[in-house]
Amino acid sequence: MSSHNTPTSKRRNFLRKMTAGAGVLLTGAPLHSVMAQGGAPALVTSDKLRPQLPSGVMSGDITRDKAIIWSRADRPSRMVVEYASNENFRDALTVQGPLALSSSDFSARVDLSGLPSGQTVFYRVRFQDIQNPSVYSEPLSGSLLIPGGAERDITFAFSGDEAGQGWGINEAWGGYRIYDTMRRFKPDFFIHSGDQIYADGVIEKEVKLDDGTLWQNLVTPAKSKVAETLDDYRGNFAYNLLDANKLRFAAEVPFLVQWDDHEVRNNWYPGQKIGAAEKRYQERDLSTLAINAKRAMFEYNPYRIEPSDPERVYRMFNYGPLLEVFMLDERSYRGANSPNRQSALTQDAAFLGAAQLRWIKQALLRSRSTWKVIASDMPISIVVPDLNPDVPQGTFEAWANNDHGKPSGRELEVADLLKFIKRHDIKNVVWVTADVHYASATCYLPEKASFTDFKPFWEFVGGPLHAGTFGPGEIDRTFGPDVRYVSIPSDMKQNRPPSELLQFFGIGKINAKSKVMTVSLHNVDGKDLFKVDLHPEA
Repeated sequence: MSSHNTPTSKRRNFLRKMTAGAGVLLTGAPLHSVMAQGGAPALVTSDKLRPQLPSGVMSGDITRDKAIIWSRADRPSRMVVEYASNENFRDALTVQGPLALSSSDFSARVDLSGLPSGQTVFYRVRFQDIQNPSVYSEPLSGSLLIPGGAERDITFAFSGDEAGQGWGINEAWGGYRIYDTMRRFKPDFFIHSGDQIYADGVIEKEVKLDDGTLWQNLVTPAKSKVAETLDDYRGNFAYNLLDANKLRFAAEVPFLVQWDDHEVRNNWYPGQKIGAAEKRYQERDLSTLAINAKRAMFEYNPYRIEPSDPERVYRMFNYGPLLEVFMLDERSYRGANSPNRQSALTQDAAFLGAAQLRWIKQALLRSRSTWKVIASDMPISIVVPDLNPDVPQGTFEAWANNDHGKPSGRELEVADLLKFIKRHDIKNVVWVTADVHYASATCYLPEKASFTDFKPFWEFVGGPLHAGTFGPGEIDRTFGPDVRYVSIPSDMKQNRPPSELLQFFGIGKINAKSKVMTVSLHNVDGKDLFKVDLHPEA
């Protein structure tokens, strides 16, 4: 074996790459040595005297050489992260992270950079009590795979819609079982397509099922009312991190997260006022609620905050020559929900908004990866009416307006983007989404469409992760949807509980040699429901 291939030299190369790219305080010393700089660690006999990590650890927003490591303490403390190329943490590097204070609900994150492409990084997190600097929490460990290289397959999962319609954590049933099922597919990352919480939904202790038995929920004060204050929204995110399945999944699989309506309130849009018909809210201004919701969402997820635009949710992630992922934000810039029949692409008809539409066009145009996955928090052709009691009848929530004709309203943005993709011959664009609480697979074909100026493409719908199952929805024919699969019967009774196993997610797998992307849809137990091989364009 040549010297440059020895385990020792590989390990040194790993450390050299990480140290070169990291803009943080690093040390190769073991964690106990770093702790000893402020005095020897105290011998603590009771865990109650140590900082606790009630929400586990999580990674996310991974790209070619970066990853966010996230966690949360229960008191003022400093986050400390160790990471290495091996699970024994030999030659580990240590990052003295930020303080976790009440101003962020004791959450904290470290942005690791200079990570080696194509390698697994193991990490563990501790918190140092700032009142007693010699006292540290017990460590929590996780791992993540840094993308890169064309020699290995890429696998990812996608879904959305979590803790909705009063279906919370039922530990007797197994909690959020779908997270453990997805974990067994060993995805490199997970696209959470929104509705990560149901801030407008109360979780009661018991729900009576159709057969007379009771669904037993874990309950918390924050989930006993609709969310209005910052602490209310924080409590909604904290609730989902009480589930053991999600905690284990989050420690092993990085998250890419976007938002939809239920992070704030059902079908909300900027500038909306909650009408008198909705009695549950004291705060009637949706923009105020959205500010609280977005802050809590950023605090409770491994987002990489963009300093030049700290409110930005849309972003992209490069996974090397095989894949690039584009995360959209279909909440922050939309016009008001309406009959959705505008004839011109004005702000009233906006869904992405002009700036984001320019961004996604240019990002797709610049991409050199074989596959471009667009993560949309709402589907293109499934009709989603806005049925809130304080909006007029005939109002629509998503892209589609159910008229089947030439594009109008928000469909004008879709048409503009699809036309751009065709004009510039951007290859291998696939859409993934959630929101409608059932799974489907649809191929869009110009020969079936009212608007024909686009290249054929696929859209896959996952969800719900753990919420009521609904649908199927009506289909708008404007863009020629050829629905190949629907996961539920057409006459299904609405709001089916998780116990009926109608919870769904998708898996995408790109073969490194053939570059074929295989997309499959699965239920909560992992059963194969639908599968298709997508061959890359020449």
